[in-house]
Amino acid sequence: MNKSTLALAVALGVIAQQATAAGFIEDSKATLGLRNFYYDLNTKNTANNNGEASEWGQGFIFNYTSGFTEGTVGFGLDAVGLLGVKLDSGGSNTKTGRDRTPGQLFPLDTDGSAEDEFSKGGLTAKVRLSKTEARLGTLQPKLPVVNFNDGRLLPQLFEGGQITSAEIDNLLLTAGQLEHTTTRASSDSIGLRIAGASVVNGQQADSNKFYYGGADYKITKDLLAQYYYGNLEDFYKQHFLGLTHNWSIGPGVLKSDLRYFHSDSDGKNGSVAGRAEGYRAQGEISAANTITATEVDNQTWSALFTYTLGAHALSGGYQQVSGDSAFPFLNQGDGSTAYLITDRQIGKFLSAGERTWLAEYAYDFTSVGAPGLKAIITYLSGDNIDAVGGDRKEWERDFRLDYTLQNGALKGLGFSWRNASLRGNTTANDQDENRLIVSYTLPLL
Repeated sequence: MNKSTLALAVALGVIAQQATAAGFIEDSKATLGLRNFYYDLNTKNTANNNGEASEWGQGFIFNYTSGFTEGTVGFGLDAVGLLGVKLDSGGSNTKTGRDRTPGQLFPLDTDGSAEDEFSKGGLTAKVRLSKTEARLGTLQPKLPVVNFNDGRLLPQLFEGGQITSAEIDNLLLTAGQLEHTTTRASSDSIGLRIAGASVVNGQQADSNKFYYGGADYKITKDLLAQYYYGNLEDFYKQHFLGLTHNWSIGPGVLKSDLRYFHSDSDGKNGSVAGRAEGYRAQGEISAANTITATEVDNQTWSALFTYTLGAHALSGGYQQVSGDSAFPFLNQGDGSTAYLITDRQIGKFLSAGERTWLAEYAYDFTSVGAPGLKAIITYLSGDNIDAVGGDRKEWERDFRLDYTLQNGALKGLGFSWRNASLRGNTTANDQDENRLIVSYTLPLL
């Protein structure tokens, strides 16, 4: 039994003794989320259409959040239970000679076909003192240096501990450690790593120690400053600075979002011997059209400006990736989220040396008599990707249409169509992708 599991067991024992206290039950909430997800991927330049996927599944997402027991120190317990059921296809069987793109809706069985169903879940013990709260167990962090992924049938889960404190007005402090993750299309808890980490002598290079901490300071009601630090042992250390500002200009509002990351190597990634053990990062594209392994060395900055006027929102942004490696972040290879303005439906535009321009337009149809209907179109163009023999480039176009019922017995029922195309001359295949999602959240408590 590892330390975090033992600590969680002790915490659950304390909570069980006080679970009948007022507040714990009275302030409890429970919901059941229903997510019907159809996913279709069409790759354009692969032999025998390898890598294509056409999958359909039903997800069930149960969330329970308790209140806190009474007293100076309050105790509580949260729980999450996730179930994914295959409705159709789910991937090619290796017996056919075709291979499904990994990490879509379902995990694969030993014969290469998608499993009929999979599940995962977890408990989180929590304790509150004044405006400080500690959590131990299953976490879904959403921070600049670590961000859980919820882009498929079921969301990603992490295991670890976290403390947040809001004792000082306008200042939120956060610190924690993560040990494992269960990715979006898996039931297995695995170690943490980055893109580029490899298997050597049958052993996957990974880590069970990701430390993070930072502060969000609200300078004014319209200006937020952030600093965060993340350290994945034996892979990388990362500093983040962020600034967001809302400025009323004429009849509309201009939002500015500025981000800067500085990342370098840690432990084994910083030595030739360690990288030979698989503790590697992604570097430039080689002459053989593969991504080379390298030491983490990255500086990434971006600026995104959005002007909102009534039903219209127009955005423009730019991102620059510098250094010898791609942008590093927690990435197990089957669906992860990077806190970048360029992390979009298919691509992330974070390769070594890459420069990306972004343009986006969103429209809310409420003003024309269709409340709940929204549309967004985005275009990204990236170039200057480091490669032997000349820089590479890529572009992506995304279109998203969402509609949520505003009243009636099924109020809150949501429909979403997400369409995207990715093209370029990088190591990635040209792709066309569609996602159709129907979602509804049923309150239980």
